[in-house]
Amino acid sequence: MNDLHPVKKILILSANPKGTTQLRLDEEVREIEEGLLRAKKRDKFRIKSPRAVRYRDIRRAILDFEPHILHFSGHGAGEQGLVFEDETGQEKLVNAEALAGLFKLFSDKLECVVLNACYSEVQATAIAKSIPYVVGMKKAIGDKAAIEFAVGFYDALGAGKSYEFAYKLGCSAIAVAGIPEKLTPQLLTKEDLACFSSTPSFYIERPPIEQNCYQAIMEPGALLRIKAPTKMGKTLLLEKVLEYASQQNYQTVKFDFQLADRSVLTDFKTFLQWFCVSVADSLDLEDKLDEYWRDIFGLNKNCTRYLQKYLLSVTDIPLVLALDNFEQLFAEKKIFGEFCLLLRGWYETAKQGTRVGQLWKKLRLIVVYSTDDYPKLNTNHSPFNVGLLVELFNLNESQLKQLVKLYGLEEELDLAAINSLMRLVEGNPYLMDRALVCIKNQSLSLEQLLQTAPTDEGIYSNRLRQLLWNLQQNPQLEAAFKKVVTASKPIMLDTERGFKLKSMGLVKLSGDGYLTSCDLYQQYFSVHLKDTKAGG
Repeated sequence: MNDLHPVKKILILSANPKGTTQLRLDEEVREIEEGLLRAKKRDKFRIKSPRAVRYRDIRRAILDFEPHILHFSGHGAGEQGLVFEDETGQEKLVNAEALAGLFKLFSDKLECVVLNACYSEVQATAIAKSIPYVVGMKKAIGDKAAIEFAVGFYDALGAGKSYEFAYKLGCSAIAVAGIPEKLTPQLLTKEDLACFSSTPSFYIERPPIEQNCYQAIMEPGALLRIKAPTKMGKTLLLEKVLEYASQQNYQTVKFDFQLADRSVLTDFKTFLQWFCVSVADSLDLEDKLDEYWRDIFGLNKNCTRYLQKYLLSVTDIPLVLALDNFEQLFAEKKIFGEFCLLLRGWYETAKQGTRVGQLWKKLRLIVVYSTDDYPKLNTNHSPFNVGLLVELFNLNESQLKQLVKLYGLEEELDLAAINSLMRLVEGNPYLMDRALVCIKNQSLSLEQLLQTAPTDEGIYSNRLRQLLWNLQQNPQLEAAFKKVVTASKPIMLDTERGFKLKSMGLVKLSGDGYLTSCDLYQQYFSVHLKDTKAGG
């Protein structure tokens, strides 16, 4: 931890406005305070923790206390912002741009910001441009996990450890408590942003995928499924398809299930009503849920009725409904299977030549999902296997050259350099993109990048640790992958394990056997799986 200041001031802000889910904020603050009181370096810290913070209180508290560490506990709403209170105690959203601008004014004192709120990675990314260390949550985080992280984080600081160590101990505390959310907190630094944020990502077309998608979405009643391991360009492709649909004067609605509040996933009825109202809201229509929802009907019938009698009947213009990050529903057993059957039913109805079938022909569905979570699914039960399937694969050498050109790196990277990167990541678009951003920003030389890439100090450390964590949740899959990593030739695996490892992007087929998908994974996992008992 930075020792420029003899005493570290920690400002803990918390807000739980009226009408929002009640959180255990008092418990979190109390645990932090008690932990630091027990710390061996407790005399090195001062804490101030105002409750029920209004948006105006943020600047006043910072001006008054001049903290080195600012901790926020409360609700987050992704792109919309963090939730504070207004003068009446109701919720007031403060977005990333506003928070980043405010904290930048105090960057001469602020060393670290911790945003212990759901979906706060958006704000953390913006704030990290001016603050050395920022922690945000990449998705929803439960009360227990949030408290465990905070306690572990400040226990480490109280022992005189660095911010990086404190972050790792906070994540470890979540795991030790038996809570499967250790990957939710994300630590961002200025160095991270130099590699990952200052240059936009590019989508490289992989013909004929794009044209196939455009043609499919023109078909009445179409259902398009886009799948690939995480960060292969699925969402970027989806945006291109939606842009194409808009050019055809179609209506478009996009759902990102990664931003869905946990409260709407508690039961199927709540989820379907939220779904219906959200579609109507995106189309600038009144929700009219009371008019079309009848408890005498079943849940699927009610949702179908709402779309059929209301949303699809008010216009003759086709509606493209895109469901991004659909894999977020995989773990929701009360919702996933039934919702898949509902979507399948709409698709099948659109094939009919009846009046009702003509209505459903106006709906075009796009479902986008990562295959990383396939190990959690029963591969013998696939309730959603209809429509046109589109899979995204790695870039070939020609497409990699195109990406290098888009970054303006033709002179810096000759054919030999491109081949070195190709051997490392096998054309994985996300891994390649990160490498090119770092080289573009001159934060790493190609030689440094290649040397550190397969380590926990390299630019891929978060991705590698996440894959390792996913494997560790399935010991049989972990052991099977070790067989592949330690073998000198393609290894035969049973159908299910081979399928799941390939879905995670960890292996590729070679004849009838499997190889590690890229040299980066081969180097990293040959070290980190050394204590795993092989099997398969």
